[in-house]
Amino acid sequence: MKNYPDFSLLLVDDEEAWLRSLSIALLSVASISNVLTCKNAMNVMDILARNDVGLVLLDLTMPHVKGEDLLVEIRNSYPNTKVIVVTGRNEVDTAIHCIKKGAFDYYIKVWGEGRLVTGIQHAIKIVELERQSQNVSNHILDRELEKPEAFSDMVTCSDKMMDIFRYIEAIAPSREPIIITGESGVGKEQIARAIHAVSGKGELISVNMAGLDDTMLDDTLFGHKRGAFTSARDERGGLVQKAGDGTLFLDEIGELSITAQAKLLRFIQEREYYPIGSDKPSKVSCRIVVATNRDISEGRKDGTFRNDLFFRFSHRIHVPALRQRREEIPLLLSHFIDQATAVYERDRQTISPDALLFLSRYHWPGNIREMQKLLFHMASLKKSCLEVDDFAPLLENTFESENNVERDKNLLSQLIEMEELPTFLEMKQLMTNAAMIRSNGKQVVAAKMLGISQPALSKRLKADREE
Repeated sequence: MKNYPDFSLLLVDDEEAWLRSLSIALLSVASISNVLTCKNAMNVMDILARNDVGLVLLDLTMPHVKGEDLLVEIRNSYPNTKVIVVTGRNEVDTAIHCIKKGAFDYYIKVWGEGRLVTGIQHAIKIVELERQSQNVSNHILDRELEKPEAFSDMVTCSDKMMDIFRYIEAIAPSREPIIITGESGVGKEQIARAIHAVSGKGELISVNMAGLDDTMLDDTLFGHKRGAFTSARDERGGLVQKAGDGTLFLDEIGELSITAQAKLLRFIQEREYYPIGSDKPSKVSCRIVVATNRDISEGRKDGTFRNDLFFRFSHRIHVPALRQRREEIPLLLSHFIDQATAVYERDRQTISPDALLFLSRYHWPGNIREMQKLLFHMASLKKSCLEVDDFAPLLENTFESENNVERDKNLLSQLIEMEELPTFLEMKQLMTNAAMIRSNGKQVVAAKMLGISQPALSKRLKADREE
């Protein structure tokens, strides 16, 4: 089993019995196994140089080196490493002095191991959050994906989706719970699969929570002991146990009752559960990913979704609707035509320019799933080129304004007549330049014209200057 946390804890004390006792307590009480120990303070800096240490527990009263001097040296050389000062003396002045010199916290041994373990758990969470934040920042700035193969099932040319992919890679080392939101059909399950693929651990277990009542939830997720109820002739492990150290994906959690949400909250928060009929808790080692197509903000207002459950998700991913990433529409249409061609074993169909424009202005309330079903239906028609009249009867009357349609029709005509089409990158640069000229160099105004945020425009302009 993988060590927890991802970084090491270094316990520094000249009392070997205390080092051994605390190490055992950390493992048994908090499952903290990534622990290094040091009896000689003179070796501390060498250990830090050779290992990824995120947290140091430092005894102040040791031979050879003064604890306070070592504290200052650690903070100067490794500013991102937290130091908890541990001492046998209850001296307020010393505690204040150490905090001023950069100690994260101060503990006295007579307070007992239980209080110290709780403090260590808190410090670990702080270090994890700081590292995750830094990792996210680095990935968002980096334009390349480290594991593009994890996202190969998703066809996209959208900057918004690429930002999501980079964010997924950034949070991959974390085992904190993740919530995915977005309308039906946008690809939330594909995002969950990508999260699992990037983590590269264990099995992905998916559960649709919409069909589970409160009793079924317990048995499905947590399993039961033999004899737990009348029909429980054999012991059965739940899906949490089956997920192991992989990923448990709980879809449609917005359909759960308030009672079921309370159970889910405890399960996520404590990272332990009780199989039905058992009084002994089992530990959770899997990553927990949930999804919902419900408007969580409305649910929190009307009381149908618990606030405390929402805030328990450290990582939140919102997948934009297809109408918010229209640049994908031609690419996805081509992709689903290819899929349908292979399934129906027929000649590949094409879409007329007018029909392409028509579909590009459609709102796609069912998102990507609606498009896929539509193109598979079209594959059953004995037509080589699909026209507007083929699509119109099957689509809801939700389109962009006529002015936009006419504008896009003219632009499309111009592009079709060009001898050589510009690339996506060239078009992006041309649109950016046009918006900056029309706004007289005002980035906020230009960003609004392009339908992106000002920071996104600033990043795009910087990238253009560097190329």
